[in-house]
Amino acid sequence: MNTIKNIIFDLGGVLVGLDKQRCIEAFLAIGARNIAFYVDEQRTEDLFYDTEVGRMGEEAFCDEVRRLTASTADNDQIVWAWNQLLTTIDDEKKVRLLDLNTRYRLFLLSNTNEMHWRFCRDKLFPYNGKGAEDYFERIFLSYEMHLIKPSKEIFQQVLDEALLVPEETLLIDDTAANCESAGKLGIQTLHETTGRDWLKVVK
Repeated sequence: MNTIKNIIFDLGGVLVGLDKQRCIEAFLAIGARNIAFYVDEQRTEDLFYDTEVGRMGEEAFCDEVRRLTASTADNDQIVWAWNQLLTTIDDEKKVRLLDLNTRYRLFLLSNTNEMHWRFCRDKLFPYNGKGAEDYFERIFLSYEMHLIKPSKEIFQQVLDEALLVPEETLLIDDTAANCESAGKLGIQTLHETTGRDWLKVVK
């Protein structure tokens, strides 16, 4: 870590816990069986992909869920079911982020959608009067950037906009393909496998 000045954190699987089964059960509970299958198969094309690159907002997402499933669930129920994928951010992680923020430039880079981000921002990140913007110098979200990991373009845009030197930058991500793509640009990487590896490595 001696050469590292900047740390880019992934969101899901690194900071936020994920519970795929809970999400599946929630979609089944509102009569959206086809969407439950999408979640179970970890499908990223079409519906979920479009929300993550910003081509589809909340209203359109909910309309598409109803069209694909014939569910009569309202928007609030659909968003609730989708947010059941997200569990919590441990207080230990929040404390560590605040501590690291005094010694490193911290950034968040996430493949996410407006519904999940709003839930994380409003419900999961708050801690002792602190919010998401207090942990990170800047937050980069795929649906706002219209780019998605593991494309090299999304990593390059972060480097360019934040004026980061790749060799002085560490990416912590739970997807091997994302780490590989970032590594090709010279970014150092930590492939997170448990959601807690980085707590032991990053001091």
